[in-house]
Amino acid sequence: MPDDKFNFLLRMGDNALVLSQRLSQWCGKGPALEEDIALTNVALDLLGQARLWFAYAGELEGKDRDEDQLAFLRDAHDFRNLLLVEQPNGTYADTLARQFYFDSWHYFLLQELTKSSDARVADIAEKSIKEVSYHLRRSGDLVVRLGDGSEQSRSMMQAALDDLWMYTGEMFKADAVDEAMTAQSIAPAPADLHAPWLAHVQGIFEEATLVLPPANAWMQQGGRQGKHTEHLGYLLAEMQFLQRAYPGAQW
Repeated sequence: MPDDKFNFLLRMGDNALVLSQRLSQWCGKGPALEEDIALTNVALDLLGQARLWFAYAGELEGKDRDEDQLAFLRDAHDFRNLLLVEQPNGTYADTLARQFYFDSWHYFLLQELTKSSDARVADIAEKSIKEVSYHLRRSGDLVVRLGDGSEQSRSMMQAALDDLWMYTGEMFKADAVDEAMTAQSIAPAPADLHAPWLAHVQGIFEEATLVLPPANAWMQQGGRQGKHTEHLGYLLAEMQFLQRAYPGAQW
């Protein structure tokens, strides 16, 4: 159904947009100049990807909503992003843990989407995976550096990865939208991504001398169905302020 594909495209766009906004909050506040610039570049990559997904979603919906309207004129309950990406930046270890979990999943998802039966989806995935390949290498390398670094950096990295682990299960749980996309060969079954994701994550944990949280841990879910934590509302209030205060404003 068209609504299923529209919701799938929103999920892809919302993940990229919300995480981009989170990362942009580090601009000028990074722990080192190089990291400040790197985080900003990743945020810009994700913003560009969000625009591609939203542009397609708006065309498919047929209600004359462009990428700006989808980004700035929806309320929190209309967003379909993973709960993981809306979690606060916290310490740099928290930000890095969130990024590493997401990058690992995002890479394997895009890899499969390059084979999508929908040529537009495959094209967006092909463009995006080049950037996400870098994101994945970068976040994994930093997890290793901090995990296998000082006692303090290792402790902070382990704590951050443990705290965010509960948000990873949502990536692999299918609902009606996922089932429709899989049936049409537009997207892979979420569960099929779990094995390669876990293998990659486990390899980085071992290299970083970190302890992998239990695979059977209880997991949060609901973001992809519009049920979010309180953090998303604050993020959107900041991100959408200008458009809400001055409707129709353009640069």
